Amino acid sequence: MSDKSVHEKPFSAACERNRGPILGVLRSAFANRQRVLEIGSGTGQHAVHFAAAMPGLVWQCTDRREYLPGIRQWLDEAALANTPDPRELDVDDVHWQLGGEAGQFDAAFSANTLHIMGWPQVQAFFRGLDRALAPAATLVVYGPFNYAGDYTSDSNREFDGWLKARDPASGIRDFEAVDALANAIGLRLVDDAATPANNRCITWERG
Repeated sequence: MSDKSVHEKPFSAACERNRGPILGVLRSAFANRQRVLEIGSGTGQHAVHFAAAMPGLVWQCTDRREYLPGIRQWLDEAALANTPDPRELDVDDVHWQLGGEAGQFDAAFSANTLHIMGWPQVQAFFRGLDRALAPAATLVVYGPFNYAGDYTSDSNREFDGWLKARDPASGIRDFEAVDALANAIGLRLVDDAATPANNRCITWERG
């Protein structure tokens, strides 16, 4: 591997495609919010785009340790005032509420994560959010979902097969099961928006 490839800034074409529709949802969902916890920031592209478009929000990136260098590259290049240094977060870590900042985030966002995690990690995701979110808070999750146990498209059925062939613990989640986890921590559904490529942008609020 060349030095260039070692230090090359990560890039996701999917992030470039979906950032516009997601931003349309976030502008409304986060209109009265101040601090966003992004879980699973990936490349960091979403954070840069959304933080630039919504400068009144502090956008806190998090991800597993191996993704942090790439996220830092995007944040450093953009040099935005509202994107602090990314933090390590693994939902399997029972202390992922970020130490003394428990309850300090009035918004959270996650894209294309729940179908990558195993179901125990999805449950841990919501347990951690219960500690991390303020009493009045908004959660927006982007990605594919099943409804009433069925796929919304043939392409999602094929994608789910690909996911499970790669990792049997992963797979497209049933909306009803995820909504029940949200309800258990006081979040109530306020919007379920269709977005391109058979994905959804789902918003919950509490407080």
